[in-house]
Amino acid sequence: MTVLVDSDILIEVSRGRNTEILAKWDELSRSGSAVLYSPITEAELWAGARLKETASITNLFGALTCVSIDSHTGRQAGLYIQQYGKSHALEMADALIAAGAIVNRAKLWTRNRQHFPMKDLSFFQ
Repeated sequence: MTVLVDSDILIEVSRGRNTEILAKWDELSRSGSAVLYSPITEAELWAGARLKETASITNLFGALTCVSIDSHTGRQAGLYIQQYGKSHALEMADALIAAGAIVNRAKLWTRNRQHFPMKDLSFFQ
C-alpha cells in the first residue's frame, strides 16, 4: 500500500501529542508501506513551524518521500478545481494534494476529509 500524508497528520506526528495518530503512524511505518507527502504539505508545515520544532520536522521529512508536482498532477488538480471549486470551495493546495495522491496511486491520510470531495480518491483509515 502507498499512503500520502496530509499536513494535519504530519503536524500531529511532529508535535507528538495525539496518541491515536501516533499509534497509527507507528503501525504504518512498520508495515512496509510507502509513505509520501506533497511539497504543498512541506510548505504548510514550515510556514507554521515553531523554532523548537525545526529538528523534528527536518527528521520527519527526511524519512518520507516527496511526490513531484508535474504536468500530470497539475492537470488533475485543475480538473478537480473545475469540478469542485465552486460547489465545495476547493482550494488549490488541497486540489494539488489530492492530485498527488491520485497520480501516485496512494491513499490519502487526512482528518479533513471534507476538504477532499473527489469521488476517485481513497482514504487511509
